[in-house]
Amino acid sequence: MIESSSETSVSPRRLLVTGGAGFIGANYVRQRLRNKDIDVLVNLDKLTYAGNLDNLVGVRHPGYHFVKGDIGDRELVERLLAEHEIDAIVHFAAESHVDRSIEAPEAFAETNILGTLRLLQAARSRHDACSTLRFVHVSTDEVYGALGPDDPPFSETSAYDPHSPYAASKAASDHLVRAWGDTYGLPVLITNCSNNYGPYQFPEKLIPLMILNALENKPLPVYGDGKNVRDWLFVADHCDAIHCVLTRGTTGRTYNIGGETELTNLEVVHAICDELDRTRPRVDGVSRREQIIFVQDRPGHDWRYAMDISRIRSELGWKPKIEFKQGLHITASWYAANLNWCNKLHERKRLGVV
Repeated sequence: MIESSSETSVSPRRLLVTGGAGFIGANYVRQRLRNKDIDVLVNLDKLTYAGNLDNLVGVRHPGYHFVKGDIGDRELVERLLAEHEIDAIVHFAAESHVDRSIEAPEAFAETNILGTLRLLQAARSRHDACSTLRFVHVSTDEVYGALGPDDPPFSETSAYDPHSPYAASKAASDHLVRAWGDTYGLPVLITNCSNNYGPYQFPEKLIPLMILNALENKPLPVYGDGKNVRDWLFVADHCDAIHCVLTRGTTGRTYNIGGETELTNLEVVHAICDELDRTRPRVDGVSRREQIIFVQDRPGHDWRYAMDISRIRSELGWKPKIEFKQGLHITASWYAANLNWCNKLHERKRLGVV
């Protein structure tokens, strides 16, 4: 991918955010609108199972617009880009759950590959009218495959080796973004992040699932022996990193984003149990660790992910600020205080909406 090394800091003030009703996207929208450093933010979300307007309750800004729509609808996207004079696109929209990708891979190809392609085509048209347009594509560490126990963390030059339909679809979308940068001169940037956690995460993911099951005295199912390792990143830190890449990143470059916190899945579940034992103990006094059960591992379960963040640290001055213990306390407290949010999602699922 062609890199531009002569750029200085830019300040896009008219954003299109795709997938801004999802977990990371909603946190990003909230953060940007709180900082009041933009004039317009258009949030385009199809509102599939992970998109939830309740994630945006209380969002207020004179330039904020929510649009229910598909990134694959090129005519709609081109109209939004022109009508709102968009000068930056931050692309979160994706099908993103590995288990779902194993059960129904077609939806992942449709959204993550074809949807991204059509979004890129619309961005090309906008770039003709707005030469300062920037396109940030938010991707995942799973495109790199898996690490062994003693392997160095993934860097931006690590080979792609996806092991699930989800990871393969994200790898394909990364390649498309690079190709549109090289072939058409679209000013693109790619971020690959480690496992996120924090408020508004869909309850099927590990940390919120374990928090909610623990609070309801349900079993805490851990895949295999629980020794798979992930690098955990608090969502607010991730949003800060994306803003750094958008405003100060060199177009044509990829930036790995991680929390520099490698933990086994079992260590994460133990930490959740200990946090809740301390802040919301069971009435019978039994530790929530007693609720842990081990279940059959899922197919293609990658052993370890870890991210080398030296590039974004050295070039853009970003590093994670929230330590895991603090982030977990914030997250567990949020879910405990927002059980109605969770119950509404469960009701939607019962009715077949998600």
